[in-house]
Amino acid sequence: MSRVIRYAIVLALCLLTAPALADRLKDLTRVQGVRDNQLVGYGLVVGLSGTGDSAPFTNQTFKNMMSQFGVTLPPGTDPDTENIAAVTVTADLPPFAKRGQEIDITVSSIGNAESLRGGSLLMTPLKGADGQVYAMAQGNLVVGGFGASGEDGSSITVNVPSVGRIPGGATVEQEVTSPFSQGDTITLNLLRPDFTTARRVVETINGKLGPDMAYAQDATSVAVKAPRDASQRVSFLSVLENLQVEPADEAAKVVINSRTGTIVVGQEVKVSPAAVTHGNLTVVVEENPEVEQPNALAGGETAVEQNTQILTEQEPSRMFKFGPAVTLNQIVQAVNQVGAAPGDVMAVLEALKQSGALRAELIVI
Repeated sequence: MSRVIRYAIVLALCLLTAPALADRLKDLTRVQGVRDNQLVGYGLVVGLSGTGDSAPFTNQTFKNMMSQFGVTLPPGTDPDTENIAAVTVTADLPPFAKRGQEIDITVSSIGNAESLRGGSLLMTPLKGADGQVYAMAQGNLVVGGFGASGEDGSSITVNVPSVGRIPGGATVEQEVTSPFSQGDTITLNLLRPDFTTARRVVETINGKLGPDMAYAQDATSVAVKAPRDASQRVSFLSVLENLQVEPADEAAKVVINSRTGTIVVGQEVKVSPAAVTHGNLTVVVEENPEVEQPNALAGGETAVEQNTQILTEQEPSRMFKFGPAVTLNQIVQAVNQVGAAPGDVMAVLEALKQSGALRAELIVI
């Protein structure tokens, strides 16, 4: 047998044995305790071209900053803050971030500043939920929006000029303790809780790594025995997160976006036998005022007589029938035959749900 034929047979066997629509554990789960931490800070942006704010707290912050540098303003002095803006600084501290690493930050105006374009953020401490400082932020802003105005009061604004970003604008000053290397187990949390998926994850891990290596705690969490040594645990998790698992089928759902008219019907949605009729009643009100000219010799006045016409039109209703255990394709075909608009389809689906014929969860967002 030639080498090419042997490779073809091996490839065919791999394709046949690969699970259908399988996903990596990396895409289905997250390791418990390995998470981002939100940081927030308050600071000043300087160097603006007259687009700053005039909020009282901006003046107070500016005076406090000047006093820290040994500059004392005379009593009653109200500094001009057109080139200064008070801002909030937010960032996400990634897991395992080390001291000296840089993270991106977002700077947002909290006053009435028109734009932060061209500004520079002064050194701002970023704190976590526990009140401790975990990073220091400073740098020049990158603002995507802009605005322009004329002397007559007309103006135009593109995007949001009062928000900017600084890539790598904060330096990590303190590390967050992670429970990753603690204990005898690693817990994997499913992104979408499901009992069937949790069972399949356990079966896949035990089938690859040995019996009793994993067990499901509930529909979300799967505990896996792991080595205590940190380096071995990293290698172990690298193998673990690349295992292929076929997730369970989603529950039958129909999602309706009432604002945009978008309707999403899941694959598992079915309809019990039902007959549906739906029509629209259209009412049109027309105003046709008529002007009457009086006889000039009689000395009358011109009058306007209102002539209102109300027309009512009922579109013919077409009844269509759903058979038992209808598939998604048949549901789409039945609705398309009626030619219903998205709003009409919403009304039909809601009526089917109330009658008990729609065997799915109806979600309106």
